Amino acid sequence: MDVLAGLLDGPRARGAFLLRSILNPPWSLRIQDRAPLTLVAMMRGQAWVIPDHGETVRLSPGDVAIMRGPDLYTVADDPATPPQVVIHPGQHCTTPEGESLAQEMDLGVRTWGNGPDGSTVMITGAYQMHGEISRRLLAALPALLVLPEDAWDCPLIPLLGDEIVKDEPGQEAVLDRLLDLLLIAVLRAWFSRPEAEAPAWYRAHSDPVVGRALRMLHNNPAHPWTVAALAAGTGVSRASLARRFTDLVGESPMAFLTGWRLAMAADLLRETDATIGAVARQVGYGSSFALSTAFKRVLGVSPQEHRAM
Repeated sequence: MDVLAGLLDGPRARGAFLLRSILNPPWSLRIQDRAPLTLVAMMRGQAWVIPDHGETVRLSPGDVAIMRGPDLYTVADDPATPPQVVIHPGQHCTTPEGESLAQEMDLGVRTWGNGPDGSTVMITGAYQMHGEISRRLLAALPALLVLPEDAWDCPLIPLLGDEIVKDEPGQEAVLDRLLDLLLIAVLRAWFSRPEAEAPAWYRAHSDPVVGRALRMLHNNPAHPWTVAALAAGTGVSRASLARRFTDLVGESPMAFLTGWRLAMAADLLRETDATIGAVARQVGYGSSFALSTAFKRVLGVSPQEHRAM
């Protein structure tokens, strides 16, 4: 497992919200769902993304925008168009006055809008889980990023457009995986751009020594790692690895490992019925007491309290 794949394990789609919108101007959608990560791919026409705090950005066909929650924003045909629809948590749609629009704007399978022949078509995918593993990734993203159509060559948007309107057995799983692939492709292309200011852990992945050490930690977090063991696996001295890792990643190998283990444990506690002891062993702690101690020290709550949150 590489670093990006590992950090994407938190927001991996599991029944993610996916919708094709077909709209005729004037239109304006006020987004208040507070989803941790939302992706908008433009198929036809144009749209403006208007954050409550930040610069307004125009989307053209082929462009992809990623919005990091829980910030609120508006998507509209024109920045001057007042909101006509409000998207609430759970993807509940109403008028600004609170009247439900769930049935009124239904245009078929995963399709919604104000007219079947609208000049604007866009696909929206929203990850609605707050996974601990994703926290490191989400913290590395700006509140709004746009990858322009001419910045990459990716066939996934047309494929997702074809698949989103199908109503076949297993279709939800197909769409989840396509959304994941699109997200990974967008982030990989985005982080390669100079203006992205890719996070240290991502840049470190290309280093022949530190990148190998990161893969070792990600592939087997339960292993009783030491700096000496990592150094032996990467072919350098302990001092050299520790210095190089800290310089490139921004924290020591053992501090990074602790954060990774606790992030995995936090997800497992919320997503499985495993006992705290079983979770502890799975992420590299010898006992539930050891995990609880580290959990409280780093996250400020006990594993039981985190599970109940």
